[in-house]
This record gives sequence, structure tokens and C-alpha cells, in this order.
Amino acid sequence: MNNQKAKADAGKVRPTLVPTAAIWAIAKVRQYGVEIKYPETGIDGWKTIGKERLRDAMCRHMLKYIEEPEGFDDESGLPHLWHLLTNAAFLCELEDAEREQKANDR
Repeated sequence: MNNQKAKADAGKVRPTLVPTAAIWAIAKVRQYGVEIKYPETGIDGWKTIGKERLRDAMCRHMLKYIEEPEGFDDESGLPHLWHLLTNAAFLCELEDAEREQKANDR
């Protein structure tokens, strides 16, 4: 039964449609970054990197992934695809925040 009176969720985004493998991949790369590579910057350190550097990192991992789809990052030991996805997620977050800020400034 799909009763909108009981739970009005028609037209809302369905996060459960996101493949869980992508979520796990980002979580593992983030955990590596926070606990091992950049522990001094804390959980939100990625927000200070800058979009250009994030794009460069994403492109490096993309090129490595294209060259060797089963390849792993030398430093973390995690798949290049996971790092690519994580950098893309960071960029999505930063660009979304910028769009929101511009909308609020109007």
C-alpha cells in the first residue's frame, strides 16, 4: 500500500537508489585520509584544498583508472576509482555550497 496521507514522500529524493558500493568506497577513502594521510586537518580538511587541486587529483586518478581499471593507488592501496569518486563527491559538495550561497546572495 502506498498511502500518501500516512507518509507524504511523493516526489522526494530517494537516497536508497545510490549504489551502496559507491558509499562504502567514499567512506573507505575518507577514513584513510582522516586517520592516516591527513590526520592533522580533521574531518573537514578537504574543504580547504580548493577546487582546482581536487580536480587535478580526480583527473590523476581517472587517468590511472583508464590506464589500469583494476589499479590501486600506491599510497593508500585503495582503487583509483574510489579516489576518483571521492574527489568528485568533494567537488559536488563544494559546488553545491557555492550555488546555494549565490542563491542566498540574490
